[in-house]
Amino acid sequence: MKRFLMLTVVSLFTAVSLSSCGYNTMVSKDENVKGKWAQVENAYQRRADLIPNLVSTVKGAANHEESTLTAVVEARAKATQVTVDPSNLSEEEIANFQQTQDAFSQSIGRLLVSVEAYPDLKANQNFRELQAQLEGTENRISVERRAYNEAVQDYNTTVRSFPNNMMAGMFGFKAKGTFTAAEGSDKAPTVSF
Repeated sequence: MKRFLMLTVVSLFTAVSLSSCGYNTMVSKDENVKGKWAQVENAYQRRADLIPNLVSTVKGAANHEESTLTAVVEARAKATQVTVDPSNLSEEEIANFQQTQDAFSQSIGRLLVSVEAYPDLKANQNFRELQAQLEGTENRISVERRAYNEAVQDYNTTVRSFPNNMMAGMFGFKAKGTFTAAEGSDKAPTVSF
């Protein structure tokens, strides 16, 4: 009986020790994903912060582009209102966030296309600097999204692998969502002259 009790205690101690290592790993990876998410939000916020200056610069030179400018301002307002709780980075939440940001990106793209009709504006130093900062920010967004996706892949692999999946279920660790390519991006654009 003593031997059985001792064996049970040792087995229980071993199981708890091994499971706490898995738990700690999942906590660490979860915190890494949250940190990467914060960097994604930071990059998107930088873009949102650049837009008022860009709109002001364009507004001064392109008065009759009011509807385009209004669309950009409205898309910015919507994009900055959508937030995702870092503890709930589900596929649905990420998709909703991405959809709003994609709409904002499209409105910025329309604004930049409309600027092509204004040679004086394209030559404006402030506009060129803002455009360069915006390009750099778009690159940062891409880099941060990739880093976030990599962290999520590592986390999801951990929480879905055996025996971690049992611990994950007991402690509420769930798979997290990733960014995906925009719909239609798998098809090359048609260019005609």
